[in-house]
Amino acid sequence: MTHLDIGKQGELLACEHLEKKGYRIVAQNFRSGKGEIDLIAWAPEGALVFIEVKTRALDNFGGPEEAVDRKKQDMIARTAGSYMEQIGHEGEIRFDIISVLLHNGQLKNLRHAEDAFFPM
Repeated sequence: MTHLDIGKQGELLACEHLEKKGYRIVAQNFRSGKGEIDLIAWAPEGALVFIEVKTRALDNFGGPEEAVDRKKQDMIARTAGSYMEQIGHEGEIRFDIISVLLHNGQLKNLRHAEDAFFPM
């Protein structure tokens, strides 16, 4: 499996997880400028949620969510701002991280951190 395949599989598993929890996915791989947001969804309680999906094949280097540093958070926040402008959204928003761990291509663990960060 290539790095790209692993990422795509992680996003697919994240979508399935969110949909089972009642989220409605409205965008995948939304790009604006240099930024990209993996998933954008409406949460069951009505918040617009911007989700970063981090997938790893092995758990040797800490959890996948640890790769979402301040620089990455700022990029996600700027990109989220562009999306909100496009749709005219001024309501509640949230930034989540879903970490997916795979072992031999099979789901080993999936963690959904709601409200994982709030951009400065």
